[in-house]
Amino acid sequence: MFSAIAFPIFEQSIRNYHVNDHVDHPIDNPFTKGSIEHLLYHKNWIDTVQWHLEDIIRDPNIDPVAALALKRRIDSSNQERTDMVEYIDSYFLQKYAGVVPNASAKINSESPAWAIDRLSILALKIYHMHEEATRPNASEEHRAACQKKLDVLLEQRHDLSTSIDDLLTDIEKGDKYMKVYKQMKMYNDESLNPVLYQNKK
Repeated sequence: MFSAIAFPIFEQSIRNYHVNDHVDHPIDNPFTKGSIEHLLYHKNWIDTVQWHLEDIIRDPNIDPVAALALKRRIDSSNQERTDMVEYIDSYFLQKYAGVVPNASAKINSESPAWAIDRLSILALKIYHMHEEATRPNASEEHRAACQKKLDVLLEQRHDLSTSIDDLLTDIEKGDKYMKVYKQMKMYNDESLNPVLYQNKK
């Protein structure tokens, strides 16, 4: 099952990030470039760095100029994240290119890669909620509350993993078919964001 491959790669990326625990530490992807494993690791590394950028920008004492630079970096990271999702969907489109959908085949509400994107974020939630549930200097009440949340996240992991695997099986059997729409984000595009193209005059 695909989720059994993907989730451990997400966990490996998160663990590797936390060795240095710094948003500027360069990625060292251990998988062969062009492989799905390489894409999954890269995708989660982007998510992990952005997770910590989002923490940093919420510092109430952050310098406003630094916060603006950080906001722009987060915007750029969001675009990179979207690009990686589309690369992963391209992998599935190529993998299932020879499958002829059944006459009764239906389209799913989201592509496989966007579901995998949610699984990557879920891996981060599980990692950090586990940290809070076991944090030695936190109160017993805090740890207990976080453990309850962690239990829900673990249940969600099971359900989401099953859904992803079922979707890919249905696509492979022709019971569902893939149709991928580019996200067409507008705010970073100088030709589509009025603030950007008006300032170019």
